[in-house]
Amino acid sequence: MQPRTSIPLNWPSALWMAFIAAASVALSLGFACATPLAAFGAMSALTLDRRNAVLLTGAVWLANQAVGCSILNYPLTANSLGWGAVLGLAAIFAALAARWSALRFAGISPLAMPAAAFVAAFAVYEITLFAAALLLGGMEDFTAAIIGRVFEINAISMLGMLLLNRAGALAVNSKEFERSRRAALAFVPRKA
Repeated sequence: MQPRTSIPLNWPSALWMAFIAAASVALSLGFACATPLAAFGAMSALTLDRRNAVLLTGAVWLANQAVGCSILNYPLTANSLGWGAVLGLAAIFAALAARWSALRFAGISPLAMPAAAFVAAFAVYEITLFAAALLLGGMEDFTAAIIGRVFEINAISMLGMLLLNRAGALAVNSKEFERSRRAALAFVPRKA
């Protein structure tokens, strides 16, 4: 059951999860290493229960890694595999931070909860990556310009997912959707 503190997901959760997975593949192709995993973690945390949010965030990360290794030709070196694992942990930590934050900001305003969840997710995601860079290398990637660009990609993705979630909820709940669904079902052959 969905807690009262989440954004209402008024359309089938399986459809929502499939949309998130498909979006992760598309954004992995477009942004490679800058895939908005923090935004995916935040939206998962806001729309699903904790267990499913973590599972979906893990699936998003796995899709990102599959695209990276199979299509984008990420090198299969120890460092690259290490960074892949760190990205997965950072994404899951981001989802958990988003959920914690959303619970703290629930009921304050319709904008406070998703904004707080996103900021918490992004901060925890970047802190986790920074800590890993101390061990794995890559400190040069933590410039204000790069972090700003990654923030921008995550923020735009988060806003897009919020809007699509709302649009999906409106479509599923509309009377027109119900009429279309019934009309489509009239053409489905029935088993004898």
